Amino acid sequence: MGTGYYKFIFAALGFLFFGYSIGWAIFGFFIGAIADVYPVLKKQLNAFQNGDFQGAFNRAGAGASTGGGSYGNPQDIFNYYQRQSQQYDFPTMLIALSAAVMKADGKVLKVELNYVKKFFSRQFGNQFNTTHLQTLKQFLDTPSIPIDEICRDVNMRMQPAMRTQLIHYLFGIAQADGSVSKAESDLINRISRLLGVGTSDYTSVKNMFQRDTDSDYKILGITKAATDDEIKKAYRKMAIKFHPDKVAQMGDEYQKGAKEKFQQINDAYEAIKKARGIK
Repeated sequence: MGTGYYKFIFAALGFLFFGYSIGWAIFGFFIGAIADVYPVLKKQLNAFQNGDFQGAFNRAGAGASTGGGSYGNPQDIFNYYQRQSQQYDFPTMLIALSAAVMKADGKVLKVELNYVKKFFSRQFGNQFNTTHLQTLKQFLDTPSIPIDEICRDVNMRMQPAMRTQLIHYLFGIAQADGSVSKAESDLINRISRLLGVGTSDYTSVKNMFQRDTDSDYKILGITKAATDDEIKKAYRKMAIKFHPDKVAQMGDEYQKGAKEKFQQINDAYEAIKKARGIK
């Protein structure tokens, strides 16, 4: 039997079996309504637990409408976020954090918007539409985005490897204009800590975007004082930890980001080998 009919069946049963009582009919309708939506919610939850964000996104019906209007305070925007994310709407979580990084330095640039639009278009295909751009605008227009609450929600739904990949994506937004500002870096560092991303993993990803003379070593999670053997061991460890297969269940754009990160690890290792003459 398909969903959508249980509420009427349970209402009829409540009415007939409990003395033609309207109260029991209403109670039966309520129970049936839960039975109607349970299979869909269960599939969405299972999809998130398995990392199938595209599948969960499709089942959510491409997200909820913003309903128009603007949100002038943190509680309003968080209430809006909750209404969206309670439907297991993963894109809303990404949109909220994307907006936070975009406005971190006090200005939202077109190049950053294009980066986000390109990411979502590739990640979710035709399911990404004007509704989600409206959602992004809502978060960009609000004076303050409740980062702590949103990160707590994301933290419960994403595996560690995916959270690290999310940090890589946020740095990509920050660098879209050619450089990562201190305000953007500080915010991403805060988000990273709230998401439980390890310091070494965060430092590795950061140095893929904010380079200095020691960046190749930092990408591998070591210092210049490391021996050649330690460098080789660090590379093997990072290559295993950040192999694209770790996020194979995610969308194409996440896969692209994972491959870029993996290539940056390889490039850092090759640069160190060349500088040291390691064979």
